[in-house]
Amino acid sequence: MASVTSIRVSKTVTAATAKQRMLKQLVCSDAPEQALRYHGFRIIAGVDEVGRGALFGPVVAAAVILPERLSGLARAGLKDSKQLTREEREKLDRRIRRMALAISVAEVDAETIDRVNIYQATRMAMLAAVQGLSMEPDHLLIDAMRLDHPCRQTKLIYGDSLSLSIAAASVIAKVHRDAMMRAFDLVHPGYGLASHKGYGTPAHRRALVAQGPCALHRRTFAPVRAVDPDAVLEEQVLSDFLFEDADLEEGAAWD
Repeated sequence: MASVTSIRVSKTVTAATAKQRMLKQLVCSDAPEQALRYHGFRIIAGVDEVGRGALFGPVVAAAVILPERLSGLARAGLKDSKQLTREEREKLDRRIRRMALAISVAEVDAETIDRVNIYQATRMAMLAAVQGLSMEPDHLLIDAMRLDHPCRQTKLIYGDSLSLSIAAASVIAKVHRDAMMRAFDLVHPGYGLASHKGYGTPAHRRALVAQGPCALHRRTFAPVRAVDPDAVLEEQVLSDFLFEDADLEEGAAWD
């Protein structure tokens, strides 16, 4: 019986951590960039986003054009920003900024996210980051996304774990957004933004229940909407409106 229980626990843990274990096994290199250069592309921009799953604040995207020689970044341990410590990210951020040919960062705020949905807001942020580059790329390497941009593009699944250019964009965007969250923590205290960066941790959800959402929370996201008194009122008004319509329709039928 004990062995069966042990096996079940092991399977649960494996299911919960399989993706992270897989990502750690991937090698982040300049192989995608070198393949594109073989086909004649020279100005390659890596593009990535941060904050897509957060309950608070903007989604941030970065676009980065690096020089051809990237071995130094590889030796420095550049990879997906989520697999790095804050100290490692900030050190790499400084190094990327020193050597990059061009860097652009763009944000799309919570109000726009609620209006157009997070997928479209992410694409908007990425597109704005590309458009903000000081030099025109001839190819975009994008983490799992395609953009409405005339430039040739490669959509690379798990791109921030495979491409140094995308990983560089991931680090730039992450360091930028994390700094924003620490600043917002001083303006909107009580949520723990400096700690969880706006993501839906148990502590953040408890704070939402205790004090409700603020103006920068994403009100269309379920955990925020569930504790948003304005959303509850909207649903009640809509329910009453529909109920009254039904009554009118039934009354018309009785006539």
